[in-house]
Amino acid sequence: MSFKPANNIQDLQYFGEFGGVNPSISDSSTYTFLSAKTMFDTFEGNADGCYLYSRHSSPSNLYLGEALAAMEGTETANVAASGMGAITATLMQLCNAGDHIISSRTIYGGTYAFLKNFAPKFNIETSFVDITKPESVTAAITKNTKVIFCESVSNPLLEIANLKTLSEIAKKHNVKLVVDNTFSPLSISPIKLGADVVIHSLTKFINGASDTVGGVVCGTQAFINDLRNVNDGASMLLGSTMDSLRAASVLKNLRTLHIRMQQHSKNALFLAEKFEANGLKTVYPGLKSHPAHKLFKSQMNEEYGFGGMLTIDVGSLEKANELMEMMQQKNLGYLAVSLGFYKTLFSAPGTSTSSEIPEEEQKQMGLTDGLIRFSIGLDADIDRTYNMMKHCMEFLNIL
Repeated sequence: MSFKPANNIQDLQYFGEFGGVNPSISDSSTYTFLSAKTMFDTFEGNADGCYLYSRHSSPSNLYLGEALAAMEGTETANVAASGMGAITATLMQLCNAGDHIISSRTIYGGTYAFLKNFAPKFNIETSFVDITKPESVTAAITKNTKVIFCESVSNPLLEIANLKTLSEIAKKHNVKLVVDNTFSPLSISPIKLGADVVIHSLTKFINGASDTVGGVVCGTQAFINDLRNVNDGASMLLGSTMDSLRAASVLKNLRTLHIRMQQHSKNALFLAEKFEANGLKTVYPGLKSHPAHKLFKSQMNEEYGFGGMLTIDVGSLEKANELMEMMQQKNLGYLAVSLGFYKTLFSAPGTSTSSEIPEEEQKQMGLTDGLIRFSIGLDADIDRTYNMMKHCMEFLNIL
């Protein structure tokens, strides 16, 4: 029987304490105890069902974490105040001074900056490799390697990680495979392909409203307990805690994720096929021209499609900026970073979300000045959207 992540979310039943169809929001930073011994036991991690302090956990955060764990097929999950809060806590928990990380070279700029510029302060070094070449990953492993880190679908080049192969390499060398699945919720289930930890920026598709920043770490109960440990847990001590009101908001939006991802994917595939037919250099995993199209198909949960992200290359930053400004003027989307909104968002990643990566390294990985990253929205009439976009491109002599 195939894995059905949306069913797992739907089957969770949370009632509010007064019979509400949504769970009550826990609007407290601290919790009272009937006995001093129970408080002590909770500090020691030995009092199930008791809450201590919201930086540690709260009912609202645990509801959301349980739903996200069900989606990814893990034992449990811990939500954070941002995607970066989830990523940094995970890597700091798994690594000590002197340890080594292998990372995909094409990753979100904030993650790259953390690994390249910040982690070395703690004597944690990172080797950046072409994650699509398993031999490069194997060659980079040292006796101090603790983590292989990648994105299921890379930001912004939309490279696809072969998670089964990476998992085999990780297990062979006794390292953890940590996967950022932000670009492909529901479409890809990394745990089922052998990943040890799955991370999301909840800010993006999962929340879908561009009104909340959040993150999550999905993993084993033991690992999440380590993150929350009051003595040495990175999530507990670094303090990237999601607010209960935000957790409740994300949980409500999560209920429609399967419908939204289907529409994002449907619209993105339609536009990608049209753009490619027009002669534009188009990258989208759903296109047969994508070098990892067959790999994505072998890893995907088919009903959710190939995701809502695509790129085109219009040749220069000047042309990219002109096109994005005109599309925004025509109300075809917004010139903005981030993704997963109901409206199409577009940006030139070389000067925005990947600007932390030095220009020379951008060139080596194939990130060009004219590249535009699209997060395709939920447009009801995608044919009309395409024709308007095409008109903009013709006006600017891109087509």
